[in-house]
Amino acid sequence: MTSRKSRPKMGDPYATIGYALKMAQQALRTRMDAGLREIGLTTPQYAVLTYLKNEAGASNATLARRAFVTPQTMQGILVALERADLIVRTADPDHGRVQKTELTAAGIDALDAASGIVADAERRLRDASAPEDPQAVAALLLRLAEALR
Repeated sequence: MTSRKSRPKMGDPYATIGYALKMAQQALRTRMDAGLREIGLTTPQYAVLTYLKNEAGASNATLARRAFVTPQTMQGILVALERADLIVRTADPDHGRVQKTELTAAGIDALDAASGIVADAERRLRDASAPEDPQAVAALLLRLAEALR
């Protein structure tokens, strides 16, 4: 067991990498939520539509991981997207309980509208990262995430 004396002391908790990451993540989420709300979407719904564009037929569990939500929350997201006619779910012929999820034409249109909103947020991030290379910044953030896993 580690004694209190041997634990490293933390300076100002608001001057840490972790706090700065959380502030950046919160600001990004707030910006995306506000923009996407104007077209009737949430950030997790946008994540689902984006993933389905590239991986049609993805499972609930896969979509939940990609949108950073629980499988239970994803179920609610999928129900809302299906009611809005942005996705269609069909039974997987090989796995009775698994449903395959795909975009509808309306889902593709919604994704196109949402992509401009998200691209604006990404542009702001790239501009703010100058003069650093945006790819280097992204790589650093991914390394930080991996270090905590």
